[in-house]
Amino acid sequence: MFKKILVAVDGSEHALKAARTAGELARTTGGHVDIITAFDPIPDYLGKPYWEEAAAARMGKAEEVLAKAKEAVGEAPGGVDAEMIEGDAADVILEVAETRNVDVIVMGTRGLGALHSLLVGSQSNKVISHAKCPVLLVK
Repeated sequence: MFKKILVAVDGSEHALKAARTAGELARTTGGHVDIITAFDPIPDYLGKPYWEEAAAARMGKAEEVLAKAKEAVGEAPGGVDAEMIEGDAADVILEVAETRNVDVIVMGTRGLGALHSLLVGSQSNKVISHAKCPVLLVK
């Protein structure tokens, strides 16, 4: 039933619980897990070298968040992929879910805000309201 699982993370405890839940779900259904993290674009007006420094810092943080989430998911029969995507968190989640035709979105109920509030309540509400597939919120 839930073979294509999308989990959205931001490094918060709720997000890591969501990642663990997505892994358990994948092992139960023989599914595949896509892990994503989203972040707002860096303003162009920063200019060099500040833009490059900001981009490197954001990339490092995103890689750290994805590595922890991948560890929390663990092994999945269908595999695990992880990526960072630039854009509004809820919009990114909804676009990825539709584009990849996922069976379920798993996300935490609250987030850190470190990668610009990936999983705060308003983001969760937006995803629930607009998703074309089931959404599992993890507290």
